[in-house]
This record gives sequence, C-alpha cells and structure tokens, in this order.
Amino acid sequence: MAEFDPHTPNVARMYDYLLGGHDNYAVDREATERLVALVPQAVPLARANRGFLRRAVRHLAGAGVRQFLDLGSGLPTQGSVHEIVPDARVVYVDRDPVVAAHARALLGEGDGGRAAPDRRAAFLQADLLDAPEVLEGASELLDLGRPVGILLVGILHFLPDADGPYETVARLREAVAPGSHLVITHAVAPGRPAGGGGVTPISQGRGADRPPAAIRRFFGDFALVEPGLVNAADWRPDRPRLAGEPGGGSYLMAGVGWKHPIAPDV
Repeated sequence: MAEFDPHTPNVARMYDYLLGGHDNYAVDREATERLVALVPQAVPLARANRGFLRRAVRHLAGAGVRQFLDLGSGLPTQGSVHEIVPDARVVYVDRDPVVAAHARALLGEGDGGRAAPDRRAAFLQADLLDAPEVLEGASELLDLGRPVGILLVGILHFLPDADGPYETVARLREAVAPGSHLVITHAVAPGRPAGGGGVTPISQGRGADRPPAAIRRFFGDFALVEPGLVNAADWRPDRPRLAGEPGGGSYLMAGVGWKHPIAPDV
C-alpha cells in the first residue's frame, strides 16, 4: 500500500474537498484554500465538471449503457459513477499510487485491486495513456463486446499533444462495441472563456488549452449527442441557470459522443 505523507497534498483529495467531500486531510484543505485564493473559479469549475458527469452518466444509463470506464478518475467519491447507476459495472483508472490505495479501500477491495466476479466497481492502477494495459485490466470486469461508456472527465487538458492523447483515445474508440459512448470535459484557460483559439499551457503548467475544434477531434467519427460540444453548464442542465448564478462552465467544454451500431448487411 502506498505510504501516506501527511505533509503532501494530493490532487484527487483536493478535488474531493472542492466538491464538498470528506475523503481529504488538513494538508489537502490548506492547499485547496490557497488554490481558491489564486483561482476563484476553481470551486464552480469543479462542481460544473461533476454536475456534467452526473447528467452525462444518467443519459448513458437511459440509453441502456451499464458498463463504464472512468479514466483519470481520482477518488470514486461524491456522486461517482457507481453511485449514479448502482446496477452498472464500473472500472476506475488512475496511475497515482496514493489514489489507488485510498480508492481500493473506499471500494472494499484488497491490495491487489482485483475485482471479485460479483463486484460491480473496481479500481485499476494504470496510466490512461497505455490503452492496451487499460483495456486488458478493464476486461476483467467489463465485457468489451457490449456498449461501454468511456469517461475522460477533467483529464485531457493535462495531457499535451506530445504525450499522444489523440492516438490513445482513438484506440479506445476502436476497441469498444457499437452503441458505446465517449464522455469528455476539457478546460480552457481561466480568463478566456470556452471557444477561444490557440493552444497555451494550462495555468503555465503541463497540459494544453485546446480550442473547440481540437477538442472535437477526440471524438473522431463518434456522433455528438445534442447539444454537441458546449460549455459544461449548458449540456442538458437539470434546470435553467438563474441570472448571475455562477455556473463555472464558461471555463469548461463538455460533450458526449456515440458510436453508431453497425448496420446489418442487406
């Protein structure tokens, strides 16, 4: 099990705190408060991201999807997929060993992280950019011959083009069955609303702030579900947003793609 360092904040636990969760420590809360002081949009952005995830997963469930692959998942807390669709099978994937240890404890798994045949949620410690490893590990719980919901929520903007994210996502699209869906959110730089052009570092860190056309490329030949690639808060909202209400979605683009079933030979 990964060793817990009480002096080092963890991004996944900080995200849990931003969402109002309790799976975090004092060091995470202190780091998050410093982040929010510098980037006030962090809280509405995190909540817009999670709100979109809930709506998208409910949409997929309504379309009959009962298998989900959540890549770069962080901790499976605060309205994660297995809570939204309790009868679905879900594989969470993250490479962080600290996240892996905490997530397996939350899911009731042993140190090996192997899912028992009757389990519906499992954690796989892997690099999401290693598509063969991810697919092999996920296949222990998921039937890749049936539709799968691939979730890449709040992660692609951390991956520069040099890391090959387009190639990885293309392999994932090719590997899943017709009727599968691809769910994506992608941040744009604070201070420039979604829809701007250019590719710049995210917060001067590692990653890329891609324009809409570049984000759309991740969907390949998957058909975009209405309303298409839009601000996260505008993707099938549960209710109209009130005037002046902070939505956080102006810094986050979101979309859901669908893999058409193969037409039968006539």
